[in-house]
Amino acid sequence: MKTELRFLRNDKIIDNQYSYFMKKFVAIFLIIISFSGSAQTVTEPTNHSAEWSQPYEPFRIVGNLYYVGTYDLASYLIVTNKGNILINTGLADSYPQIKANIEKLGFKYNDTKILTLTQSHFDHMGAMADIKTETGAKLYVDEAELSELKSGGKSDYELGKYGVSFKPLNPDFLLKNNGKIKLGNTTLTLLHHPGHTKGSCSFIFETKDNNGKYKVLIANMPSIIIDHKFSDVKTYPSIQKDYAYTVEAMKKLDFDVWVASHASQFDLHKKRKEGDAYNPKLFMDKENYFKKLKDLEEDYQEKVKEESKIK
Repeated sequence: MKTELRFLRNDKIIDNQYSYFMKKFVAIFLIIISFSGSAQTVTEPTNHSAEWSQPYEPFRIVGNLYYVGTYDLASYLIVTNKGNILINTGLADSYPQIKANIEKLGFKYNDTKILTLTQSHFDHMGAMADIKTETGAKLYVDEAELSELKSGGKSDYELGKYGVSFKPLNPDFLLKNNGKIKLGNTTLTLLHHPGHTKGSCSFIFETKDNNGKYKVLIANMPSIIIDHKFSDVKTYPSIQKDYAYTVEAMKKLDFDVWVASHASQFDLHKKRKEGDAYNPKLFMDKENYFKKLKDLEEDYQEKVKEESKIK
């Protein structure tokens, strides 16, 4: 009788253990199914220039501003006494290049405390989520970019046609026009320059070296990416007005040194060759900035003319 009871107790224990493990298995399985059902597949477009992925030597631009991007996709590191700010992160495959470039300059990748961007397109956002996760940096963005960031670019009025083109992100801080990003001895002012994206922006800040002080503009140039009329963009009804605002606002900017979201936009490779010595004067060509802005204004005016044409 005692033997039978012992067997019964053992059977009950085994049954309880089996039931416990089955419940755990089912719970884990449901979690996996839930994640797989809600996860979004990221598909980065591949119809772009090879120069976007081509490696490029990092270098000091002026003061505490450094170029750490690829041959054409500009990423900027601003070094402060309380950690560093990284602006733009290129494509997804730019990640190892940016990390290596930061370390090649003698800085610590994990000292990246703040992330920000000039526009929420995949060619400037590709590695943002991975860098944010790995460094724990806080993400500051123009408030008008929130939808695009949370959707991974899927809600963009033009590039949304590619679906989710970068890993979705939830920003830590949303900024309005003239909002400030402060870290250590550096303060960036965000300039709301919509059109290219709803929350495209530029940054302006002051820096210095042994020769003096400089006001630096990191410009998001207002290039037009649609091949149809402004009025056809139903998901961005203010696009024409926003481009007009941005062109006029950028005409009024005062600065000493300027760079842009793409190296080709500020003629980096015409001004500088890899291995060249530190020379901020290369980037003090305000005349070139205003010439390029004038060209983009003419593109805008041509697009406006399309609106008046009879269908």
